[in-house]
Amino acid sequence: MTRLPASRDKSLRNLLYHRTTSLKIRPLIALLLLASAFAAMPHAQPAQSSSVHIERVVARNDPPPFQYRALRRLEAQSDKLGNSAWLEVWTEVDPAGGFRYQTIAEGGSGFVRGKVLKPWLENEKKMWTAGDPERAAFTHENYTFDDRGLTPDGLVKLAVKSRRKDLLLVDGSIFVNPHDGDLVRVEGRLSKTPSFWTRRVEVVRHYRRIQGVRVAVAIESVASVLIAGRSTFKMTYNYETINGQSVGSPQP
Repeated sequence: MTRLPASRDKSLRNLLYHRTTSLKIRPLIALLLLASAFAAMPHAQPAQSSSVHIERVVARNDPPPFQYRALRRLEAQSDKLGNSAWLEVWTEVDPAGGFRYQTIAEGGSGFVRGKVLKPWLENEKKMWTAGDPERAAFTHENYTFDDRGLTPDGLVKLAVKSRRKDLLLVDGSIFVNPHDGDLVRVEGRLSKTPSFWTRRVEVVRHYRRIQGVRVAVAIESVASVLIAGRSTFKMTYNYETINGQSVGSPQP
């Protein structure tokens, strides 16, 4: 599989999932991981702000690509139990067919594949159909912002605080280019936990512009789940087409 080009963001983690997790808890892990992914999806509308960098962020209008085809790799690993699992899937989005996927290779624990990785893709399909990602917009209606200035890698750090408890909103930081407010990375925790069983969900989402279109290139999620313990997830994207343009030739 073709590897993603190196970027400023080098942090990637593993997925830990306890074999003895109860049947009531298992579906929650796939749900909270998916919610953490959409919680970081960018979309913005014009609004007043107290910082030029904040103003640039909320004034942007960057809808997600209306079409893409990407080879994704989803990974799960349990250091404690020695279990691991992975999937490689072709994913496609277009106005006619919505979100769909085809598994082309898989390996490792059948339990993790069946209870975490495959349900993740099924839930993503449902969220795309429902249009839920729009609720995660970086607007003044959804967030308060605080400009924290430049980071050592040259990005602007904006602290964000959700205005309501919502599974798709985060409390944390976004990192943007200083000259235009273009989103590079989101780091934070979900403002609302998915259930009583989940104490904290941390998410990191990485973005890149490809042929002028901003797309997600990697998702990392870490959750603290009762009984199951520390649970994490990693997914990477390798794009073949975006909005009808050929942008790469990924191979499984």
